[in-house]
Amino acid sequence: MTSNAELNALKQKYVAAGAASPATAFAARAENAEIWDADGNRFIDFAGGIGVLNIGHRHPKVVAAVKDQLDKVMHTCQTVMPYEGYVKVAEKLSHVVPVRGHAKVMLANSGAEALENAVKIARAATKRDNVICFDGGYHGRTFYTMAMNGKVAPYQTDFGPMPGTVFRAPYPVPSHGISEEEAIRGLMMTLKTDAGPANTAAIVLEPVLGEGGFYPAPASFLKRVRDICDELGILMIVDEVQSGFGRTGKLFAIEHSGVEPDIMTMAKSMADGMPISAIVGTDKVMDSSGPNSLGGTYTGSPTACAAALAVLEVFEEENILEKSRALGDKLAQRFGQWQEKFDCVAHPRNMGAMAAFELVSNKADGAPNPDLAGALCKKAREKGLILLSCGLYGNTIRFLMPVTIDDAVLNEGLDIIESCLESLT
Repeated sequence: MTSNAELNALKQKYVAAGAASPATAFAARAENAEIWDADGNRFIDFAGGIGVLNIGHRHPKVVAAVKDQLDKVMHTCQTVMPYEGYVKVAEKLSHVVPVRGHAKVMLANSGAEALENAVKIARAATKRDNVICFDGGYHGRTFYTMAMNGKVAPYQTDFGPMPGTVFRAPYPVPSHGISEEEAIRGLMMTLKTDAGPANTAAIVLEPVLGEGGFYPAPASFLKRVRDICDELGILMIVDEVQSGFGRTGKLFAIEHSGVEPDIMTMAKSMADGMPISAIVGTDKVMDSSGPNSLGGTYTGSPTACAAALAVLEVFEEENILEKSRALGDKLAQRFGQWQEKFDCVAHPRNMGAMAAFELVSNKADGAPNPDLAGALCKKAREKGLILLSCGLYGNTIRFLMPVTIDDAVLNEGLDIIESCLESLT
């Protein structure tokens, strides 16, 4: 087997700097919440491929479904010759995704593709151009989704002017001085000064900010956005790429609020590591563009569809949503202990297993401490734990381990974090 050192040499020589991982350990095999690198070192995975592995690395049911599909059809391009998996996934999603009325579905390959197509569909349905997004939001790395992101670096840096007709509003984060009332006032001001309602196709938001810091939007805020959309004839697009498929204790985070959007996007844990995404919306909206206007060569590939169908079966058979809620409770309990023990730990929060806390200089002034967050993630990896930071200020520690993680492995990982905090503070 090729070693980490040999693979790093190849990475430096052949992989574009902007795409190269700073990590020096290369994954060789994985199981549930554990990864072993090319040198045989074991890591506990609290990142889950950035929220892709809610039911764990290589879930046996998903692996079996993909292997079975490989013996049948690998590719035809569904617009050339369709296949059962695509329409079965569409059928399943239409029944479980809480959009208004009868739902129809388009499949794509990634979260960014899903958001791009959601905007295309919204424009076709409304005959309007503008899109309003929120500070701290993250929607992808294609050109239009880069413009939609509510954070410049590293997503927009170096790439020149962004597409127009994208406007911004504040997201409610009281700990950062933005109340729900201020967020609504900011949204209404955006509609008044920059994106007139008569030319605004959609308001796009994450029910829980992902890269922006794992802040859940209050249900009352989501309901008010829904009301504003209804009043002004604007479509509400909810981005569930990171928060969907059980991360928050429900299949989708928006379900906590009871709000029904016009369009929802999803990806990541939809197929446990296979590349697939979906745009699900009200039938009239989804049918608004012309023939052959939506699609792509690989969209909704047979193997990815097989994996997605298996994931939905696992949710039904293994009580994944209850496991997510239980994991969230365990994390919240440990966060509370750390908040009492360490002066640098603040603002613990979770919605199910979508959990995070912030690192600050001290509780008295509450200034974000991104340097400490970076040091914690670095030291944790040295001790065999893969941990991620995020947030507008880079000081949030987020938790995206599989919800199927064994308690012993979970506690081992949490103990590593505690020992790192002890040595760093």
